[in-house]
Amino acid sequence: MKQKRRPARMLLADDVSKSPKKKENESPFAGMNRIDPGPRLRAIQDKAITRAAKVEEEQKRPAKYVVKNKDDRPLFHALKMQTALAPLSYSARTSLQEKLDKIETFEQLNLRADVIDAVRNQALGYLEYIDPTPAQKLAIPALLSRKGEMQKSKKTGENNYDKFLLAAETGSGKTLAYLLPIIHHIKNHEDLEKAEAIVQAEQKAKTQERRKHDEHVFEVEPPKLADQQDPESTTGRPRALILLPSSELVDQISKVAKIMAHTVKYRTAGISSSNTPTVIRSRLFNPKGVDIIVSTPHLISSIAEKEPHILSKVNYIVADEADSLFDRSFRDTTLGIIDRAAPSLKQLILCSATIPVNLDKFIDNRFPMMKRLVTPKLHSVPRRVQLGMVDIDKQPYQGNRTLACADVIWQLGKAEHDDTGSHHTVKHIICFVNEREKAEELATFLISKGVDATALTRDTTEARRGSILESFTSPSRVEGEIKNKPKDFLPFELPIQQSTSPKQLNNTKVLVTTDLGSRGIDTLAVRHAILYDVPHTSIDFIHRLGRLGRMNRRGRAVVLVGSKDRKDIVREVRDAMYRGQALI
Repeated sequence: MKQKRRPARMLLADDVSKSPKKKENESPFAGMNRIDPGPRLRAIQDKAITRAAKVEEEQKRPAKYVVKNKDDRPLFHALKMQTALAPLSYSARTSLQEKLDKIETFEQLNLRADVIDAVRNQALGYLEYIDPTPAQKLAIPALLSRKGEMQKSKKTGENNYDKFLLAAETGSGKTLAYLLPIIHHIKNHEDLEKAEAIVQAEQKAKTQERRKHDEHVFEVEPPKLADQQDPESTTGRPRALILLPSSELVDQISKVAKIMAHTVKYRTAGISSSNTPTVIRSRLFNPKGVDIIVSTPHLISSIAEKEPHILSKVNYIVADEADSLFDRSFRDTTLGIIDRAAPSLKQLILCSATIPVNLDKFIDNRFPMMKRLVTPKLHSVPRRVQLGMVDIDKQPYQGNRTLACADVIWQLGKAEHDDTGSHHTVKHIICFVNEREKAEELATFLISKGVDATALTRDTTEARRGSILESFTSPSRVEGEIKNKPKDFLPFELPIQQSTSPKQLNNTKVLVTTDLGSRGIDTLAVRHAILYDVPHTSIDFIHRLGRLGRMNRRGRAVVLVGSKDRKDIVREVRDAMYRGQALI
């Protein structure tokens, strides 16, 4: 039988432009050769295009972020996991760790002998073993080198000072990491000036001897005017400037700097809004001079408007808590200070425990040549800190968050103390809330339940903040030697007498605060923290949990969660802490 001739595949039908009759079961390819494929087939095509775009996007991303199947999904879904600031390969990380392991003492960091003595006898004198931390091993050698000192860029003509970003986890000793090199440079500069002064004095004496034999009166030097200041004087012109976002941090850092000044002879002063104008002027314009000023950007900027010469000799600027100093409220003021001091600036050091994405991009745009000193454990909470959850919706709380908080504090207060095994040592607990109005309310409720509680917010007066934080911050040297005690033993307060009232929680102090008390405060006396509210971001998690586990000590944190809270985020934070992974 004769077969019918099949049409060529390259030929189109005559009625190709006409919409065919709608069929009941259209295949995904039924829309071919159509002008209008119809709503159902159009949706199928849109999904195909979207799927192709996703595949193309995944191909551009690094291999570790590509999800191939359900079993290869990333571990964290609720948290926004990001790449590290300074990504290191496994071999590079291993070599860096081996390099840091070789440094065991401060003497190996090439610091001055008097600076090392100040660390051992003053700053860390209450410890038995004094070894540099990984952050200090990484930062001090880099900050001691001054490669870009006073070099000018050929393109812009601006001073090309050295720029560093020191990013390390909370409680890693970042303060000493940037403070020790600054003191080292200041003392070396003083020695150099003294040597130059001796040489100038000898030359001046020789010049005066020559002029004795000269009869010309016009060669006699004119007398100094009363308002002419010695160009080498540091009165009102510090050599180093440490910027901090709050007056509490100003007091804390200035205390550390003053302690070491007893051994290393230099002058430092801390000024903030808590000081009167008379105190600020007397400290800044001390006739004996000042080497290091610790202050806030807004105060320094306001003083520089009236006294521009205070930034004329600044060689070192430290922006501590850089994530706060370069946000919207501080960025313009901080950059203005850096630009004013640029002609004499030698080093700019940014320091923080968290570097958000917006700050990371800002640093790349504003300071593209900045050297990053990043520890491998950045954005992670130490594994020695335990995190637990309390469901307030269960019995016996029935959704009462305040009652659950009081019950947890009582359980922690009655438990055996972790330091000495005694019930008489005072325990310090920090309770974090998201709203400052809730802080006063919660503190009042805890007091009614027999708990010694105090609220710390922005509404608290400056004078009262210092007295509140005094017992929660680093302990000072007490009577008697404690170097023979165990390493984990740190006496914070003398034992107090227990109350006879059965409804009073003795030997326990509670600080109810907002994020004001979560940044930079050296809460070495705190072993327990309660997160009354679930933090808004993972950065808040890092700073709040960072009040624990300082100086290699253990800590315990409890999060109160309810039906309206993101329990999945809390679980992922706990899993990341257990694995030692970064939270952002």
